[in-house]
Amino acid sequence: MSEIERESMEFDVVIVGAGPAGLAAAIRLKQLNPDLSVVVLEKGGEVGAHILSGAVVDPIGIDRLLPGWREEEGHPFKTPVTDDHFLVLGPAGSFRLPNFLMPPLMNNHGNYIVSLGNVCRWLATKAEALGVEIYPGFAAASLVYNEAGAVTGVITGDMGVEKDGTHGPAYAPGMALMGKYVLIGEGARGSLAKQLIDKYQLADGREPAKFGIGLKELWQVKPENHKPGLVQHSFGWPLDMKTGGGSFLYHLEDNQVAVGFVVHLNYKNPWLSPFEEFQRFKTHPAIRGTFEGAKRIGYGARAITEGGWQSVPKLSFPGGVLMGCAAGFVNVPRIKGSHNAV
Repeated sequence: MSEIERESMEFDVVIVGAGPAGLAAAIRLKQLNPDLSVVVLEKGGEVGAHILSGAVVDPIGIDRLLPGWREEEGHPFKTPVTDDHFLVLGPAGSFRLPNFLMPPLMNNHGNYIVSLGNVCRWLATKAEALGVEIYPGFAAASLVYNEAGAVTGVITGDMGVEKDGTHGPAYAPGMALMGKYVLIGEGARGSLAKQLIDKYQLADGREPAKFGIGLKELWQVKPENHKPGLVQHSFGWPLDMKTGGGSFLYHLEDNQVAVGFVVHLNYKNPWLSPFEEFQRFKTHPAIRGTFEGAKRIGYGARAITEGGWQSVPKLSFPGGVLMGCAAGFVNVPRIKGSHNAV
């Protein structure tokens, strides 16, 4: 079979993934050298489409990237954290852990509750204003290597391929985006990052990677059930003692609450359904009142890197680097990683 002819575009830097890491990298590159040609590929139909809303963000990364953001109108950091709750749940009751007993690193005062999708859209406007090209709706399907074995670009997915793999009447081959450097920020357990980690043995000498599944919903709640700035983390029920995980409620602006449930993927019970456990969690007496008369307006799930610093692979490889969740930058004790991504 002859090699498929593909259209090719040349850039100084090709970035895979328009998440916090990819967009921050694009902005920083253009700040350092406005003459660089930088492109960002995003598999979602628009920037933020595959970002689950509702996160608590430490602004340290944004402060360093865009120092004057607090003076700007329209920034997405609308809701500062005003209260931290840590609950231990039992089948019928709960008790709150005193904040002074919690490690200082879990203190969220000074952080912001945000829609991470809105943060990414805001960063995208900043990047485009600097001349970064962003291509939503295109997934990077494979890598391009030179004769020396270094990464020199990516190829987007082919369009119009039939179920049996044959080319349909609307077939269009993917495009090759070539770059002097390729930055991979495609999220946790991404297909390209897995290939790179194996090919270049980037995880040698590191602890094995660990993952969890995070399920999240966004709800419009009644004003009387809304407490802007409240961050509530909980542990225990409905998970048993052999299953790791946790849950949270984040009260954003506009009477919106993000609720999430995380299960470590090393659970022993083959019959356990993280989704069903999530639904059970919302029926707990300490939780269900928030959702009385409320309406769910969004939902989703994603993999979460949970290995911590000891599992972060070597970040650089010939021709590029790993970043963000592709590199495992989640700070597990702090229950956040967006600031590390930026």
